[in-house]
Amino acid sequence: MRATINDIAKRAGVSKTAVSFAFNNPGKISRETYARIMEVAREIGYVPDPVARTLATRQTGAIALLLPQAIHEVFLNPYIAEIMRGIGFVCDREGLTLSVISPLKGVLSTAVRNAAVDGVITLGIGAGMSVLELFGQRRLPFVTIDGGIDSKVVNVGIDDALAAETVMEAVLDRGHETVAVFMLKNVTLSDDGSHFSHTNDLRLGGFNSALRRHGLVFSQTGPVRVYHTEATLESGRSAVRELIRAGEMPTAVVCLADIQALGVYEECRAAGLSIPSDVSVVGFDDIPFARFMAPPLATLSQPGFEKGETAAKLLVDMIAKRAVSSVCMDVSFIDRPSLGKPRR
Repeated sequence: MRATINDIAKRAGVSKTAVSFAFNNPGKISRETYARIMEVAREIGYVPDPVARTLATRQTGAIALLLPQAIHEVFLNPYIAEIMRGIGFVCDREGLTLSVISPLKGVLSTAVRNAAVDGVITLGIGAGMSVLELFGQRRLPFVTIDGGIDSKVVNVGIDDALAAETVMEAVLDRGHETVAVFMLKNVTLSDDGSHFSHTNDLRLGGFNSALRRHGLVFSQTGPVRVYHTEATLESGRSAVRELIRAGEMPTAVVCLADIQALGVYEECRAAGLSIPSDVSVVGFDDIPFARFMAPPLATLSQPGFEKGETAAKLLVDMIAKRAVSSVCMDVSFIDRPSLGKPRR
């Protein structure tokens, strides 16, 4: 027969409430009582039932990271691992379990309805999406990362428009007039299957601000173009391969993810193109290996670990009914040798 808390209480000479505190809130009992209860539990082989615990406390002891696309796709981008590290750091400290959930059959709302967690951190899911309404219906605390500024949503992010403007300004100041921007595909899914990204819209606006100051605009046939690609190494390679094949290689390539830039490096090397003599390459994120690339990658540094850590801290506070507010983090452009002047 399976051991119960009643068995522990009798053998330890304490109340069932004390046993419950020992497993769920040890701070409410003395160290001596806690040690005695744990010793008895080991002796009789007691293992807490997580389902029963959840029913009793109305808490799961878990939070979730809700992704806007399939798990196997999103983790091709090392920057996501930095965000996860930050979230995990807080989970370890708070004794929380972290679940990673993605769209079920392509629908985010289905994943949210089935999530058995105390709170959710969303990634790349913008304010105004119908899926966020479900959190309110479930009374489920949530924090967005890179979800945009909205008075009704607690968000951790950066000024995406300013960040993109800073990157493009650095490229144009070096004299580049032919530029390819490898924009990330709009991957956020709504129930009707449409795709959009508030972050992409903000960054495009920032790029345009810098371009206008230099008398340039995005165009499907002009010298400054946008190409929608995945945040993967292979997408960077294939995009450059197509540019070379079409004879449209620009003097500068701006990637919205450093992992794309690594693919650009590989394909340029295979084609005999030198960076930055033949083409300058700029990234976005400043993931750890960016400085070790050959040549080191010029990139927009944004704090992945700190984003995850801050979002998790805010969510813990929300679950505890403490007041919270959105956080806009600082960014900086890291000028490294991959960005040079165009060859005349």
